[in-house]
Amino acid sequence: MRNNTFLILLISLVFCQANILAQKQFTLKSPDSKIEVNISIGKTIEYSVFHQGDLMLDRSAASMTLGDGFNYGVNAELEKSSTRTINQTIDALIYKKNKIEDRYNELSLKFRGDYSVIFRAYNDGIAYRFVSTSKKPFVVVNEQADFNFPGDTKAFIPYVRDNQSKRAKTGYQNTTFEMQFYNSFENIYEHSLLSEWIKGRLAFSPLVIEGINGKKVCLAEADLMNYPGMYLYNETGGNTLSGVFAPYPDEIKQGGHNMLQGEVYSVEPYIAKFEGATEFPWRAVIISSEDYELANNDMVYKLASPARGDYSWVKPGKVAWDWWNSWNLYGVDFKTGVNNETYKYYIDFASKSGIEYVILDEGWAVNLQADLMQVVPEINLKELIDYAGKKNVGLILWAGYWALNRDMEGICKHYSEMGIKGFKVDFMDRDDQLMVDFHRKGAQIAAKYKMLMDYHGTYKPTGLQRTYPNVINFEGVFGLEQMKWDADTDQVTYDVTMPFIRQVAGPVDYTQGAMRNATKSNYRSVYSEAMSQGTRCRQLAQYIIFESPLNMLCDNPSNYMREKECTEYIASVPTIWDNTISLNGEIGKYISIARKKGDVWYVGSMTNWDARSLELDLSFLGEGRFKGEVFKDGVNAGKAARDYRKEVIDIPVDRKLPVLMAPGGGYVIKIYPVFN
Repeated sequence: MRNNTFLILLISLVFCQANILAQKQFTLKSPDSKIEVNISIGKTIEYSVFHQGDLMLDRSAASMTLGDGFNYGVNAELEKSSTRTINQTIDALIYKKNKIEDRYNELSLKFRGDYSVIFRAYNDGIAYRFVSTSKKPFVVVNEQADFNFPGDTKAFIPYVRDNQSKRAKTGYQNTTFEMQFYNSFENIYEHSLLSEWIKGRLAFSPLVIEGINGKKVCLAEADLMNYPGMYLYNETGGNTLSGVFAPYPDEIKQGGHNMLQGEVYSVEPYIAKFEGATEFPWRAVIISSEDYELANNDMVYKLASPARGDYSWVKPGKVAWDWWNSWNLYGVDFKTGVNNETYKYYIDFASKSGIEYVILDEGWAVNLQADLMQVVPEINLKELIDYAGKKNVGLILWAGYWALNRDMEGICKHYSEMGIKGFKVDFMDRDDQLMVDFHRKGAQIAAKYKMLMDYHGTYKPTGLQRTYPNVINFEGVFGLEQMKWDADTDQVTYDVTMPFIRQVAGPVDYTQGAMRNATKSNYRSVYSEAMSQGTRCRQLAQYIIFESPLNMLCDNPSNYMREKECTEYIASVPTIWDNTISLNGEIGKYISIARKKGDVWYVGSMTNWDARSLELDLSFLGEGRFKGEVFKDGVNAGKAARDYRKEVIDIPVDRKLPVLMAPGGGYVIKIYPVFN
């Protein structure tokens, strides 16, 4: 009888121990204890997120399926767990502030099967990533990255655009769904319920979802180095968004725009492959109590891998740009176009205005050859480089993806030795693993030859700009170039939506600076003499509100020289900053941001098509006397969008500054201390 009792007790103990091993619960809190993530390890790994007691993300599953049938995160056998607390300051080199507070609590979970899952809780959100310690090659068939929201709430959804998915005449032919992986990553936002998600449509991250009590959740990813980018999809029409990833390309052929793109003709039955141990991208859930907090979030930068080596040679700045204005100079005695006389004029303008760079956009290399060593006969590149050097202006070359990828090492070496400062790389239009690796490899090789990389025609940034600070800009934005041909999109509303969402990921190659400005009723698309929607002061404000270390002046020198006040202002605005403060804002309605360089503050505001009266709180200035150089919408800016007024004011002692903006308007003030 005693033996039976002992046996029953032993079986019970083993059963209880098995339950303990099968189901583990962990709680991780942010340093300020406002955010709590609860992690459950059972049949799957699930987590939920609370902010000050409000449920922001319900139980959401995370796992990865490997090619051998093993699953990270499914029936996971926990071997050990550990925690740590980090409180440090990041010195940022090319960024919107020079120091970043990096505080988080971390939970590391090590599982049988050579993998771990790491969770971090910050004061502004949570993040997790898988880490493989495999010593042998493996493939990832798929990743489960679910984000389960507690109710049918509204979201700002950046769908892959219909017209972009139809561009692929070859490749991804199986379904329209797969064709969406071939796109230019230029999107607008639809504000709708999760249940109204358009069936069959993918969206990009970052993506913002409305939560309880006016709070927002922003889904993003970071440290994407050798893995496909994450799209988001609502397959069921419910409250769950799931990560979707482009398959690994099998056969790629040259094609697309001027034979400069790589078109995928067939794919492998997996999304990524590795030779061994690797760290997968971070999945970030950013939480804000107020919309304007998103406009100054550092999560993606904080999660990215730090730079290694010396990048003090990286020189940010402004760029005089030729393509948007179609080389349309006037009042000159030569025929304008892609030729040395035109570019010398641009160089003269840049030199006189204190603009650091001139870009030679598409047209300088022989068309349809995808060969960057073939320069058109109208261009004497060596002569232009020498001429620009004497004027203290650097030259940047536009490069199609296929042309650069043919021999990145040789091309970078050749043009670096000639004196070219960097490349604007275009028409990647994919973010599968091979294309993501192209971006990393391009950054690495360019850095070797001390060259800048401006990734145009590409996906959103995910922190590569921290790892390789010579990667100085990214497009992945519905920028001003669209106004050359798009007669229907509401760009003004987009301008006060994007900074809260896309710009969470990092800098934008938006290419502002239009001197032809139009009201809502007067705007039209004109390809060769393009204009902007909204007022002149809106264009000026974008140099403050939009983060862009390499910032274009999209209009032509002839127009800028007729607008001396505005041009001098644009040229004076820094492109990297010592500090950034988000002052106010509401997604899709208005925004105000303050940025500091040295002892000077620049403040910019923009509104949607509603005229708006704001009061800016300038208490961040502290004690002392300050003056402000103001550009504000003129009294007739609602009828003639170019109307503006410049004035110098004393900053009020109470630091409350009233601002009035016209429909589609903007406001800027440059604030400097007065010492007498």
